[in-house]
Amino acid sequence: MNSSIILSFITFIYFASFMSYLLMLVMGKSFLGRIGTWISLIGMIIHGAAIILRWMESYWLGIGHAPLSNLYESLAFFSWTIVLLYQLVEWRTKNRTLGAFVMPLAFLALAYASFSPHISSQIQPLIPALQSNWLITHVITCFLGYAAFAISFSLSIMYLLKGVDNKVKSSSLTKHIPKQGVLDDLNYQMVVIGFLMLTLGIITGSVWAHSAWGSYWSWDPKETWSLITWLIYAAVLHSRMVRGWRGKRISILCLIGFGCVLFTYFGVNYLPGLHSYGK
Repeated sequence: MNSSIILSFITFIYFASFMSYLLMLVMGKSFLGRIGTWISLIGMIIHGAAIILRWMESYWLGIGHAPLSNLYESLAFFSWTIVLLYQLVEWRTKNRTLGAFVMPLAFLALAYASFSPHISSQIQPLIPALQSNWLITHVITCFLGYAAFAISFSLSIMYLLKGVDNKVKSSSLTKHIPKQGVLDDLNYQMVVIGFLMLTLGIITGSVWAHSAWGSYWSWDPKETWSLITWLIYAAVLHSRMVRGWRGKRISILCLIGFGCVLFTYFGVNYLPGLHSYGK
């Protein structure tokens, strides 16, 4: 059994975890949440082992590089970082309702990588631009930032749903979701983590670009949209710390920011540029 088959199998584990969290949210049965936690934790461990196995497989093929170099591998790593960061948040907050909103993102990312017909799961040699020790540092920092922004996106959805539910005075669906103030504070913390990681990702990427292409910044489409994403989340932090914005306006900004994250990740891969290998 190779790493690609294992990763395909993990897709269904994450879906089972999502369903457990969702049923907990709808039915109010705490044991379903505990089941979801254990399923996602087991899936995360196997997922991490599959990534390590894929790394070993690349050496067995005589290629030998970290499994972070193409769309398939980055999606697999992105899904894993989402679950890892979510597990830390759940452990810290002791609240499992966030799992019903986060696990679908991990499931969809891995399902898209595993079952999309135009994404190859084959291990391929690195192109010259990717043959650098900066590859691991740059990708890990960027995707830790993306994972934090994914959780921020989920918290923003929860905040807006909680607000709508409060207005119509119906607590059947959101009564187990934390209060809006708690969600807002946690959202802010995720944005701070994501912003710092994305900043490190842009810095390491610039250093890498200088060694690969002789320029720290080339206004490549991915570089440009990374900067746009960075500016949006910088605006979120500025609005919170300086202008005192909280709640709904911050949540809406975070939704816009995550939309930019997705376009930076997927959309610009189909535009001509130095990062076109990402597709």
